[in-house]
Amino acid sequence: MNFRSNRLVKQFASAFVDLLPIIGVILFFQLLVLRQPFPQVADLMVGSLLVVAGLAFFIEGLEMSLFPLGENLAHDFARKGSLFWLLLFAFGLGFGTTVAKPSLIAVAEEAARVAATGGLIPDDLESLDRYSQGLRYTVALSVGVAIFLGVLRILLDWSLPLLIIGGYALIGILTLFAPADIIGIAYDSGGVTTSTVTVPLVTALGIGLASSIKGRDPMVDGFGLIAFASLFPIMFVMIYGMLVH
Repeated sequence: MNFRSNRLVKQFASAFVDLLPIIGVILFFQLLVLRQPFPQVADLMVGSLLVVAGLAFFIEGLEMSLFPLGENLAHDFARKGSLFWLLLFAFGLGFGTTVAKPSLIAVAEEAARVAATGGLIPDDLESLDRYSQGLRYTVALSVGVAIFLGVLRILLDWSLPLLIIGGYALIGILTLFAPADIIGIAYDSGGVTTSTVTVPLVTALGIGLASSIKGRDPMVDGFGLIAFASLFPIMFVMIYGMLVH
């Protein structure tokens, strides 16, 4: 119990230190540049304490559950020796952690409204919903494929730099042919996919899998899955834009 309490105290201290640069920037511009007092000081202090607590509990939760869970799953699949189930799990993990992400839903809905305003799609509820759902499932599918290929890369010892360079070269080619209206959305989609749930689970999966395979270095082979998860949505959304527009 004391050990757990000490860990939480350290997490609170670490979270507070992490927030200090943000607090410093806000104080500097609010007091020295804008020269305005802070409104509702009591609410701001309580809110800041809640942010610190939330970060501390979140990091502690990751270390207690998501990281061990991802690594244990990777070890279990490696021991089971079934390539089919491992790759299916990798695809399902990428798709499932992305499709219901609030940030992705918000971006897809906003993109649909902008497309309707620009006359790219009819401005009715059915068209808006169809466009946003198509964009959302395209991104989720792309992350599933990305994690699938990322796990396959670890298993087959493919070169990560060559795959990443090739992927961005393909993105450059697609950018030349994709509709201008979709390019910005496509590039933003790469950032939307990296969430607080996806990153820990996928990272732990890669490290656990690399640790379970003889001859693999977890430091060299265990990382890189998140790069795939950011890369593939850009390609898939531009292809989606070509098909829809």
